[in-house]
Amino acid sequence: EVQLVESGGGLVQPGGSLRLSCAASGFTFSNSAMRWVRQAPGKGLEWVSSISSGGAATNYATSVKGRFTISRDNAKNMLYLQMNSLKPEDTAVYYCDKNNLRGQGTQVTVSS
Repeated sequence: EVQLVESGGGLVQPGGSLRLSCAASGFTFSNSAMRWVRQAPGKGLEWVSSISSGGAATNYATSVKGRFTISRDNAKNMLYLQMNSLKPEDTAVYYCDKNNLRGQGTQVTVSS
């Protein structure tokens, strides 16, 4: 059974940073491309970033490019999202995603 458990969210002031983590199990993580997606209040799911199975290739939504960094540790079955220079519009529930399977998400709130 695929399990994805996100953590690391919280309340942060604009301009601050957070690091999200996703613990993966139930599948061969090192063979799987992964994504981060988010859902802001009252809005649909938005793709944030993707990373290839080996970690060499990454892609970012225009809205987060240059501020967010996706990474992974295949030895630990972990996916990460380093978020810097956070803005109020980054407020959302963040999910790690494997082929549209997601965990419970972690809330990120950017507010002064």
